Amino acid sequence: MAVLEMKQVKKTFGTGHKKVDALKETNFHAEQGELIAVIGPSGSGKSTFLTIAGGLLSPTNGEVLINNANISTLNEKQLSKIRLKEIGFILQASNLVPFLTVEKQLKLLDKVKKDNMSKEQLEQLYTDLGIGDLRGKYPSDLSGGERQRVAIAKALYSNPSIILADEPTASLDSDRAYEVMELLKEETKSKKTTTIVVTHDIRLVDYCDKVYKMVDGVLELQ
Repeated sequence: MAVLEMKQVKKTFGTGHKKVDALKETNFHAEQGELIAVIGPSGSGKSTFLTIAGGLLSPTNGEVLINNANISTLNEKQLSKIRLKEIGFILQASNLVPFLTVEKQLKLLDKVKKDNMSKEQLEQLYTDLGIGDLRGKYPSDLSGGERQRVAIAKALYSNPSIILADEPTASLDSDRAYEVMELLKEETKSKKTTTIVVTHDIRLVDYCDKVYKMVDGVLELQ
């Protein structure tokens, strides 16, 4: 069953001679346990695709379905519920709260959402990601790679059905980049998550089940 589906989705910005088709008509589906890469140069429409997939941006035309529910017609309050329940975001600049320790970053999620990982699962996640000894540290005490791994923990902690990662390895050297992809692959397969990684880093495609290429707003399966 498709966890995420786009049907004839388009996104246009501006009007008249300033009109830009950021995302041309797109049909896409992703299933449970799939790790998918969307590659392409800067400005190709990758980020537009990801923000629409995550319910952060509404399409101009078409439908976006998450677990068979059409999210294209929902209001902002309903969308934020869906995002909280279904989606884990891993953003390029890791979205950590500067004045909270690693442990408290995750505890904060308990205040806004139920059904997060159990204590045992969280301990396992700390181990898997190699961040157990960082839990008392603040984001400013962490290296780029450590911050990125904490951001991954934050995305996975809420047990989302979909993980959307925007250039998750941008600030990492090759070894760390491969480590992050290995982790995402393991978590995707073991938890039957659907993971979409948007990147221009072609080193990462070997880890993925499917690779799509985005050029000038057109998405094509490679």
